[in-house]
Amino acid sequence: MDYIQWFDGAAEAMVWHMKTRALVAWNVRRIRIEQGISQEKLACEAGIDRSYMSSLERQSKNPTIDLLERIADTLGVHLSELFVQPPKGARIPTSSNGRKPARPQRSKKQLRSVQVG
Repeated sequence: MDYIQWFDGAAEAMVWHMKTRALVAWNVRRIRIEQGISQEKLACEAGIDRSYMSSLERQSKNPTIDLLERIADTLGVHLSELFVQPPKGARIPTSSNGRKPARPQRSKKQLRSVQVG
């Protein structure tokens, strides 16, 4: 995870905080997965491209506040939910199997019958 550290002057304790882009990516993914929504569905309902949504979750895009507001509205959460700090040591949110289901593989016999027939 992408963290920065700073010192809380009042408590003289070191506090870890995630960089903003990483924080937004973390929370969009966390909320999306908690709600069982695919990247594709969220992107479509928010009016953006699925590849952009994927890039946002990988921290390679810097979305505007207007876009973050659309994503939050689509997820049914307040915009501030996208800036919630995860607990220290929390793992990256993943779906139950980590990926979308694989396409069923066709056997060579099935492929030949498709080509011939």
